[in-house]
Amino acid sequence: MDIKEYFARISYRGSHNKPDLATMSDIFQHHIQAVPFENLSIHCGESIELNLEATYNKIVRKKRGGWCMENNYLLSWVLKTLGYDVTFLGAKVYVSELDAYPDEIDHLLLQVELDGKSYIVDGGFGMAYQLWQPMELISGTDQPQTPGVFRFQEESGTWYLEKVKRKQRVINSSTSTSENVENEVCRRVYLFTLQPRDIEEFRGCNAHLQTAPDSLFVTKSICSLQTADGIRALVGWKLTEMKYNYRDNTDLVEIRILADEEIEKTLKEKFNITLDKKFVPVNTSRLSLF
Repeated sequence: MDIKEYFARISYRGSHNKPDLATMSDIFQHHIQAVPFENLSIHCGESIELNLEATYNKIVRKKRGGWCMENNYLLSWVLKTLGYDVTFLGAKVYVSELDAYPDEIDHLLLQVELDGKSYIVDGGFGMAYQLWQPMELISGTDQPQTPGVFRFQEESGTWYLEKVKRKQRVINSSTSTSENVENEVCRRVYLFTLQPRDIEEFRGCNAHLQTAPDSLFVTKSICSLQTADGIRALVGWKLTEMKYNYRDNTDLVEIRILADEEIEKTLKEKFNITLDKKFVPVNTSRLSLF
């Protein structure tokens, strides 16, 4: 494992001599625009290993992406290698359809202590709720980013992440209803505590999420990548491209349904992903990822 090889993978050419906030933010931004959030292995008959060297080989050498336990595990190695103070935390992702959080942790994120302040670094959430910068761990303060306004709320030692979505103008080229406008809304993302975690605590979660019949990652094939001004995502056969704040505090969302023969080319051209095994798209869950 070589930090310079990782930097080449994410096209990072900046300084890394000083472990400060600017360097961490710059590396983070390059990572999320180069490394997709994806679970395609599950739908190619591959298993997702909770192993740092396997993750490095997959993301850096094979130019694949990964989910939270891959992206954030790799980012923890990167930041520790550069001298940052990094701790694993466990989160529970909000399920909007149930208006509830799960009983067990199902998301890995990072806490970084820097110059007397604490930051949450999460490069493994993907879709439209992906942070674009590390967030300072303070309660009740809006932290505007390109994707929208994020904020933490702390109650009795439990921290809640929320995002205020902009209005969305949705254009669907695959249906006769060409466009509609969805209003601004505040959406819960996940909750977590500051209890330090060991990577081994995520081994059961890593196995469950790729095998349980009701797991979101089993019922949906997902590949999303942050772009210079938005996000693109392939969920099943649905390709969504979003441009953040294209005018008047409104996001532009364009949707297209792909044919089977377009999938491989789209993964290569839009996400720079080439798969070793046959990929079978899936989208049997109604859960919205936007």
